[in-house]
Amino acid sequence: MADVQVSTALQGTRPAHHADSLSDSLKDATYQADRDFELRQDALAAIDNAKFGWFHVKACLVAGVGFFTDSYDIFAINLCSLIMGYVYYADATGDAANTTPTKIDMWVKGATQLGCIFGQFGFGYLADRLGRKRIYGVELIIIIVCTLGGSFAGMTARGLSVYWVLFIWRFILGVGIGGDYPVSAIITSEFATTKNRGAMIAAVFAMQGFGIVAAAIVAIVVLACFRGAVDGDQLMLDYVWRIIMGLGVVPGLVALYFRLTIPETPRYTLDVEKNTQQAAADVHKTLGHKGADEAADVHKALGLKVAGEAAERVHVADKPTWTEFYHHFKHWRNLRVLVGTTVTWFALDVAFYGINLNSSIILQAIGFAGKGSPYQVLLKTAAGNIILNLLGTMPGYWVTVFTIDKLGRRTIQFIGFTVLLILFCILGFGYHKILDKSVAGFVVLFTLAQFFQNFGPNTTTFIIPAEAFPTRFRSTCHGISAACGKVGAVVAQLGFFQLKDRGGKNAFIPQLIQIFALFMLVGLVFTWFVPETKGKSLEELSEGDDNARQ
Repeated sequence: MADVQVSTALQGTRPAHHADSLSDSLKDATYQADRDFELRQDALAAIDNAKFGWFHVKACLVAGVGFFTDSYDIFAINLCSLIMGYVYYADATGDAANTTPTKIDMWVKGATQLGCIFGQFGFGYLADRLGRKRIYGVELIIIIVCTLGGSFAGMTARGLSVYWVLFIWRFILGVGIGGDYPVSAIITSEFATTKNRGAMIAAVFAMQGFGIVAAAIVAIVVLACFRGAVDGDQLMLDYVWRIIMGLGVVPGLVALYFRLTIPETPRYTLDVEKNTQQAAADVHKTLGHKGADEAADVHKALGLKVAGEAAERVHVADKPTWTEFYHHFKHWRNLRVLVGTTVTWFALDVAFYGINLNSSIILQAIGFAGKGSPYQVLLKTAAGNIILNLLGTMPGYWVTVFTIDKLGRRTIQFIGFTVLLILFCILGFGYHKILDKSVAGFVVLFTLAQFFQNFGPNTTTFIIPAEAFPTRFRSTCHGISAACGKVGAVVAQLGFFQLKDRGGKNAFIPQLIQIFALFMLVGLVFTWFVPETKGKSLEELSEGDDNARQ
């Protein structure tokens, strides 16, 4: 009987102990949640308010060298296709002599843009799904392999010409280049300080200017090395275009190691992997290069405990899904931003690639390249590209770098689209009158257009999608926006080559410039849809979406 009473008494105490246990568990969970929230806020504040230092420079260089390689590979084909005409159509007659046929030229140049569409969308999604670090460097490996493969392209025993083999290599190359856009932009954005974020992303993108100029300089140097051989036999130009194209792997090889070893961005670790302490440790490690005293301050600010004090915890990653993506963008306030970034990038790239991938044709059409031996024509064309880029493209990029965090993204985009609309109207409707009076005057106006493309929407359409979306969808949305831009580039290529010879060789170019002006108007209107991101943290710009999920 006594045993029964004791047993009953013990049973009666269990609910009380169980309640105490639940209470303690809830207190522990609440404490840990509060602690994680504090660590998250401190980690983000440490990133956003950090002093600009060596790590930021390194991040810009690692991402920027990739963009140097991208632009070199994209725009080198502009000259290489011209050179290939002297090799593979040397025996053609009339206007077809020494000229790559229009349709072949179109597809060889457009192959990379087609590949970019798949790369931008695919890598953009994967960077949100798998993490920035896990795929960063993969796109550069694709670029290196395909650049080398393209430079060794030859005709198959049956069926495929050298142009179609090159098309295949450059299509896959485009997948790698496309992947570089969202991943590099997002990594730079998520590591940047709020104060300098615009300048950092713009500096990465500005490396395109160096790549474009480098392609033309390399072309001149290689042509000079082969001058004697080319004057004796123009088929020696077959070596020239292959060397120009193949040298594009050099900067990529330099950057590859650093891309493969770059740390995961703390924002992804926080908001997708849900590992607050790892993110805080990564921030401490990243900013710890500034000196022992400041590193200690950061360590203290983040509330990191002495090693061994914190227990290991299991962190379950919360990967983004398409259902979640739909629920976020079914609201117009979110969708309008994505519409704005996609349409403005599309409108810009119609004109940007319509002109820049065909600048050699335009230089010939206005008489700048002149006539003469293959060496002389190619040399003048390469020199013309250097002049256009040094006077217009490069200054435009770097004026943006130094002013974007003062003027703002939308302001620069409005200025760029407005001025381009005016310039393209002048160049399009006054094409023949301007050329009849002064080729130099036309080149000046054309150079101004190059300047305001880059001190304008070519740079801002790259920057804004890297800032304006939540961490969980940031790379996907950048990839979607960039892919829409490349759709515009493909439209430009198809349209340019289908229409430019209507009424005679290059006779329709004035009307094409007028069409470009119309797309600038479209870009100007849809700029109202994008937010101003200057001076705001990435969390402020995503309207608390990331915080709401904590």
